[in-house]
Amino acid sequence: MKKILTAILCALFAILPLSACDNAGEDGLTKVRVNEVTHSVFYAPMYIADALGYFEEEGIEIELTNGGGADAVMAAVLSDSCDIGFCGPEAALYVLVGGSNNVPTVFGQLTKRDGSFLVSRVDEADTFDWKTSLEGKEILAGRPGGVPAMTFEYVLNNAGLYDGQNVTLNKDINFNYMTAAFESGTADYCTMFEPVASEYEKAGKGYVVASVGEASGEVPYTCYIARENYIEDNEDIINGFLRAAMRGIGYVNSADNAEAAKLLEPYFDGTELSSLETSLQSYKSIDAWQTDMTMTEDAFNRLQDIIDNSGELERRVDFSELVDTSYSSAIYKELNA
Repeated sequence: MKKILTAILCALFAILPLSACDNAGEDGLTKVRVNEVTHSVFYAPMYIADALGYFEEEGIEIELTNGGGADAVMAAVLSDSCDIGFCGPEAALYVLVGGSNNVPTVFGQLTKRDGSFLVSRVDEADTFDWKTSLEGKEILAGRPGGVPAMTFEYVLNNAGLYDGQNVTLNKDINFNYMTAAFESGTADYCTMFEPVASEYEKAGKGYVVASVGEASGEVPYTCYIARENYIEDNEDIINGFLRAAMRGIGYVNSADNAEAAKLLEPYFDGTELSSLETSLQSYKSIDAWQTDMTMTEDAFNRLQDIIDNSGELERRVDFSELVDTSYSSAIYKELNA
């Protein structure tokens, strides 16, 4: 955890000069700078809400940037180089546990499961077992301290597998380079998000054998985080943002995959439409999205269980110290009145 906090601070000082000024646009829309942890179909409701003009209807123009990791996203939030961070709540949790008096607030949750899929070099979709298939194998699972790696380790431990004892977790490869490393011959298995997993399988390079999120249970995996003063000063923006995102979730859950995939296509240049359809179905099948965007205390405690299981949590925190559910709860009631 200390390494993660150090990385956050280093990134913070590196990007301080990039702090933005006036967000008002000539078109009357308020620009909201959103720094996302990575770019994936896992976050389809947000992209589709943008494509359908839901954010615009709320007077918001979304400016998306890819942070390439939760630590970098949190650094952007703390430095005011973005308005809203979109990443796992563990990033804010580390800041709180580290003793900072500038802890951002989690105000909405988009995904409620791990969004990664386990990819094997051989076809074992009908025979895969978490215990027998992975015992003695090496797996690319993400960086230490990151929720993808910790959730995966949590699943393995529940199956009786422990890193360094009867399985090897390779945590040396940066998240953005894991697939390339796997393709070059590193490890026996690799965790991948969509649409990468589907594209990889379609190219005949590997086989999707299991969903990590399905095995782990509900976890507040990807959330919207902002500085407390930003939320207090921009309540209309926060409400409008949540309203648009919730409408996006509703659309994706009810729409035909082919129809939704066409809306996603501009956000995934170079990805085949069929892969986007497959990815959407993969996430629908594991009930990936938090419909009311409101984190539950039980899910938050499971997240702390996962982090604690990895030895990355110095102390547990109360739900209310980090999460504000008032905005999402009110908007959900409004939309479903």
